[in-house]
Amino acid sequence: MIDALEVKVYKLYAIEGDKPLKAFADVAINDAVLIKGIKVIEGREGLFMSMPQDQGKDKKWYESVRCLSNEVRQQIADVVLTAYKSSVR
Repeated sequence: MIDALEVKVYKLYAIEGDKPLKAFADVAINDAVLIKGIKVIEGREGLFMSMPQDQGKDKKWYESVRCLSNEVRQQIADVVLTAYKSSVR
């Protein structure tokens, strides 16, 4: 992991019910950048994180926030999924 990044879940909004969408999370990076609207989704292979997306004019969905390295994306996902799992216990 990149040591220079401090990733914290700022707010977590759990969603009740049996639908795949389980929560929204707002994540602070280094107490300087806030990413709002990260989704926690239950997929066929378990929980995963989805970055915020906007729908284009072509009706396709595009990430509005993109991690340029898999290492950073995994670090954010680990923090978000850990926070979600501890909130539903």
